[in-house]
Amino acid sequence: MDRLNAMRVFVAVVDAGSLSAAADKLDMSRPVVTRYVAELEQWTGARLLHRTTRRLSLTAAGEELLPRCRQVLELAGDMQAAVRHPAEAPRGQLRITASTSFAQAQLADAVADYVRIHPGVAVDLVLLDRAVNLVDERIDLAIRVAAEIDPNLIARRLSDCHSVVCASPDYLGLHGRPLAVEELAQRNCLTHFYFGRSLWNFTRGATGEPVSVAVGGNVSANDAATLMCLARAGAGIAMLPTYLAAPLLQRGELVRLFEDCEPQVVGIYAVYASRKHMPATLRTMLDFLAERFADQPAWDLPHAG
Repeated sequence: MDRLNAMRVFVAVVDAGSLSAAADKLDMSRPVVTRYVAELEQWTGARLLHRTTRRLSLTAAGEELLPRCRQVLELAGDMQAAVRHPAEAPRGQLRITASTSFAQAQLADAVADYVRIHPGVAVDLVLLDRAVNLVDERIDLAIRVAAEIDPNLIARRLSDCHSVVCASPDYLGLHGRPLAVEELAQRNCLTHFYFGRSLWNFTRGATGEPVSVAVGGNVSANDAATLMCLARAGAGIAMLPTYLAAPLLQRGELVRLFEDCEPQVVGIYAVYASRKHMPATLRTMLDFLAERFADQPAWDLPHAG
């Protein structure tokens, strides 16, 4: 039995609402459609459809099998698309959105290397410090840094994003170095509009104890790079992603605080609209970024500073 075709016919019957309608859609005879469904029922050992002269409905077994058949068919389509033209170089337009700070610190260099490998691809970088509707804004790929992603979105986790609480040597010389994260509640903290504006979350030491501290300050911004500039200028204490702050920590322009507490680790995700008929440009970019940022990325220097 051709199980893949049997699954395809079963899904078509359910979607079309009848054997005859599915036969017309698939350009098959009704007996062939009936045979495929019967063979799938024989293979699974369960009746999948209630069939009467007036209506067709799923059995409990059919309800269980239907989403799994859809997943298998989608995966099969992805596999066929991936190997259909293995020697064909990706080409065409690719629109990518990311936060300004991540794009400038990491993504720009990655895109430069990608287009060097695939010169037939033209990349539009749309830098926005907010989530976008991929369909409405014609975005092929969004890079998002978040604790979690909407389960309704299709996302691939590229890497972990570690953060560091830091301040300039001048600020610490003037105001003193806080010894415990709880002291942040009495300090001038530079906060991000969208990430932890009023609450910073930590994990304490080897115990993994969660710690949350209410924070506030006289400057807030919607861009991490701007907060980094403010911290370097001595305006206050900032929580910054290591992908951005690592060079300043290495040079001593910022000083890492609280070795015993780590800020909440979030994910760096590649978000896209559909797995179906994924173009080679998007597929190769996803694989390229996943390999580049996998494991411990080059920027992640947890002991710097």
